[in-house]
Amino acid sequence: MGMPNPSQRDLLMRLEVSKQMGGDAALTPAELRLDGKLQRLKEREMAAEPFPPAVHFFKARSLIRASQVFKLLQEMPKGGALHIHSTSLASAEWLVKNVTYRPHCYICFTWDNSVRFIFSQRWPYPRWDCFYWQLLSTLRAKASDLNAFDESLMRHLTLVTDDPDAEYPDQNAAWSKFESAFIASAGLVSHAPVLRDSFLQGLHELHQDNVMYLELRNGLSKTYELDGTVHDKMWTLKTFQDVTKQFVADHPDFLGARLIIAVHRSSSASEVKAAVKEAVALQKDFPDVVAGFDLVGREDTGSPLWYFRDALELPAQLGVNLPYFFHAGETDREGTEADQNIMDALLFNTSRIGHGYALARHPLAKEMSRQRKVAVEVCPISNQVLKLVSDLRNHPGAVLMSEGHPMVISSDDPSMFGTSGLSYDFYQAFVGLGGMKANVGTLKELARNSLRYSSLPAPLKDAGLAAWQRKWDAFVSAHS
Repeated sequence: MGMPNPSQRDLLMRLEVSKQMGGDAALTPAELRLDGKLQRLKEREMAAEPFPPAVHFFKARSLIRASQVFKLLQEMPKGGALHIHSTSLASAEWLVKNVTYRPHCYICFTWDNSVRFIFSQRWPYPRWDCFYWQLLSTLRAKASDLNAFDESLMRHLTLVTDDPDAEYPDQNAAWSKFESAFIASAGLVSHAPVLRDSFLQGLHELHQDNVMYLELRNGLSKTYELDGTVHDKMWTLKTFQDVTKQFVADHPDFLGARLIIAVHRSSSASEVKAAVKEAVALQKDFPDVVAGFDLVGREDTGSPLWYFRDALELPAQLGVNLPYFFHAGETDREGTEADQNIMDALLFNTSRIGHGYALARHPLAKEMSRQRKVAVEVCPISNQVLKLVSDLRNHPGAVLMSEGHPMVISSDDPSMFGTSGLSYDFYQAFVGLGGMKANVGTLKELARNSLRYSSLPAPLKDAGLAAWQRKWDAFVSAHS
């Protein structure tokens, strides 16, 4: 073999770039100008110390906010958010500054140093985790420093902290805080008026970040009124539908929102079977709201998908199509039952893979998901905060991105991680996972994927892509 000649090298370099996410996109002159600008800005940021994607997000957040690349990404039309959980859709700041100031809000501090909230007309009954309820307004009236008081509430509703390494030494510690923050916010969000308002607030926050569509994981948990009346799941779906319709009427450039019904993987086999049956019925009643079904919760400690196979085979036996959007491979424990969820998700015909952190280590599953166009919902900040990866340059999504694997970027639990919209996760994907290779073509492809791999029916998908393209062209001409 002779010495490599420059033109051969050049050809190979170009060929490799063409394989990456958006690498074969033909860019317009304006897009090329924007690309040049972005690459210059990125080069500066990659030379800076500390490099934001290489440090914990809670320490990097202020650096990212000051970043010129981030400011551009905020203005970029990002398409849809396909992986967000409803309890953490609206920001924790809004929950504290707005919701906890409402009348009849009670709080209790539990033995394990977390909090519970409930809205009630009368003094709430003691229960196993809460013997002593206090009216929040009384407690607040006694506080010498209101801001400090609100800050302390916020700490119970998020994982955000100044010293994440000390507070979350391992995955168990991070998950334990994560789950207690979920339980704390659930008392607020499952109050009927708050549920409605938090949907609306969440849509506003996405829209402000130039996101035009949402698919929300929702457990349809019991929603209660001030007098203790409890609503059924139909009520929640109807409320979500009404709020979405109202929001789209007020913001015609917003495409809409759909729900993925989610059940916790710590449930029993019979509970999941009942939930699948119910999801089939609810999808029939709300065909344009219910996108499908998922199992949520920590994979390393919950039951694997295969354990629920009887339940998951039900729709096919009934001759109905209930799309699945399974969380799978949100683990770094190779060869465990949780690690096998990726293959099982594909065997059960999942429409997308939630997280898929382990996918890069499964060559066959990776091949299958590529051939079937099953996109991976990559949530970089979530994976870092929950201790799967510390330096985002080492995130397995970087490999998937360089191979142009079907993928979308999402934010998982924005309020818990102190993010909003999709811009922070787009920044981490573009600068951290993508490095200097990721370009305008990459961003364009990621945004288009979020509509292409959505659960929207074909005509709406096409209309959405056309609307997105108009926004994109305006964004490019404003910044090139």
